[in-house]
Amino acid sequence: MTAYLIRFDSTDLPLEEELHIFKIGLPIYLAIRGGSFLLFKVYRGIVRHTSTEDIKKITLSVTLGSFIIVVFSGIKYSYWDSHFLFPSSIIMAEFFVCIFFLLFYRFGIKLVFMEQIKQEKELVPTIIYGAGIYGLITKHTMEKEARVDGQVVCYVDDNPKKAGKTMEGVKIYHSGELEKLIKKKRVKKLIVAIKNPDKANKRKLIDICLAHNVEILNVPSPARWINGEFTTKQIKKINIEDLLGRASIKLDPERLSEQFNQKTILVTGAAGSIGSEIVRQLCQYNPDKVIILDQAESPIYNLEVELKEKKVLQMTETVIGDIRNRERLENLFKTFKPDLIFHAAAYKHVPLMENNPSEALITNVLGSKNLVDLSLKYNVEKFVLISTDKAVNPTNVMGCSKRIAEIYAQSANQLNKTKFITTRFGNVLGSNGSVIPLFKKQIEKGGPVTVTDERITRFFMTIPEACQLVLEAESMGEGGEIFVFDMGESVRIIDLAQNMIKLSGLEVGKDIEIKITGLRPGEKLYEELLTNEENTTETHHPQILIAKVRKYDFEEISTEINALTNLFEEQNNDSIVQKMKTIVPEFRSNNSEYEKLDH
Repeated sequence: MTAYLIRFDSTDLPLEEELHIFKIGLPIYLAIRGGSFLLFKVYRGIVRHTSTEDIKKITLSVTLGSFIIVVFSGIKYSYWDSHFLFPSSIIMAEFFVCIFFLLFYRFGIKLVFMEQIKQEKELVPTIIYGAGIYGLITKHTMEKEARVDGQVVCYVDDNPKKAGKTMEGVKIYHSGELEKLIKKKRVKKLIVAIKNPDKANKRKLIDICLAHNVEILNVPSPARWINGEFTTKQIKKINIEDLLGRASIKLDPERLSEQFNQKTILVTGAAGSIGSEIVRQLCQYNPDKVIILDQAESPIYNLEVELKEKKVLQMTETVIGDIRNRERLENLFKTFKPDLIFHAAAYKHVPLMENNPSEALITNVLGSKNLVDLSLKYNVEKFVLISTDKAVNPTNVMGCSKRIAEIYAQSANQLNKTKFITTRFGNVLGSNGSVIPLFKKQIEKGGPVTVTDERITRFFMTIPEACQLVLEAESMGEGGEIFVFDMGESVRIIDLAQNMIKLSGLEVGKDIEIKITGLRPGEKLYEELLTNEENTTETHHPQILIAKVRKYDFEEISTEINALTNLFEEQNNDSIVQKMKTIVPEFRSNNSEYEKLDH
């Protein structure tokens, strides 16, 4: 009827002339329109949650219905009674009127519903970091979900060209103005909704928010949206890794593909944090077989399940075994004949190894020696030893045991059979037993968060980037090098604890206490990546340096290590540690009972 009024300008409507056509056409029109709405299930959409998907369905259903009406009208004219179902102008006017009223009705209801929600609850001033498609989706999702109490007061973005513009009526500011905006608009929340933010800029924003007690939330990448749909339930608190993160590592995929393609690669300690990530990354480069070796049954089973889900399990072979068992390793080398080895198996906890030096000796030293010897015997192309910054000027048994493993691998490189490469880096965020999971558990329990010393600092790196640099170092290594990774700036552990408490939405001293417990046996205040006698040379990769180190004679160091491992039978801690200090003269115990052996 509205279409008729539009056509005849609401005045000279020829009722008698059109009434006959209208009576015949109306049932057919209703059947076609109803059928198209049923076909596209337009009726299923909840009116107050109308989305772009509903708009698409309405447009398609109305368009299809109008097309069928036109076709039926032509058939009626040609084969029935020489009359059209409706005049073409009526059909065209009805098409636009139908879409307009359907959308107007839906968006009208939605607008009323949203305004009612706003009046019922006190909205929290919120800034969205990222004035792009993800920022816009986040705003839309916040507006349509009743449980959300945030009101977007503005966007901030790193792109200066966007500053001063608006997006759906909300103004965009440059991210450099964040501190001023927080004060001016009394902001209580910031949501990071940007696909690939600059990590340095993101870190600055997080620092500012923490300083002003602004809650920081993060929108996950679209790949992690549930069934491709984003809801506010997926917005999570920011991770401490984002606060410590640096610019993304750039690798040379062609070089890595060339290195690992169709190779048989052994990864020891494959169930651990570093070993498992190395396995994941190696599977991207089409190896012939990745041998995953570990003695930890349950963790290695969990890794198998993960690899199966990722459809790469066929690239791997699982071996349960202990690197201390020479016969087991010998059988592995005979069976699989690995081309490359990544040696990540080790005991790494400083206080535990300080109390159990014989175990540090038998695993970190003898286990590594077993692998080095078998690599020489079975002509392995490259052997990568994953070491630690605690091996530098060691102050504990664990660090010294890793330094001895470094020395033996370096000296074996002189035999010109296998290329032995060492990679050395600091603490890895989120690795098993690291400080981050410990702090998280302590915060969840209500505290206190324990820090050994207010002055203590550490270098940090994420698990994926540490493993990426290990693979890159392997590809560029020619044998005998100790590759040192750029760990960025060292972080005060007490600052880390304070930031983790704030990121949890709690206040230091009020909700969670920080307790100073004193240095543990063998613990350093400051970690180092180079000894006093070492300096570095650059490589083609800006985050990888080569340490210049002294040379060791293979026969001499073999004799020394054999004498050391023979002490395992005695189980005399003092004798073991004394011999370790002889092999590594710079080993000076700190806050430990073994300080007596330094004199």
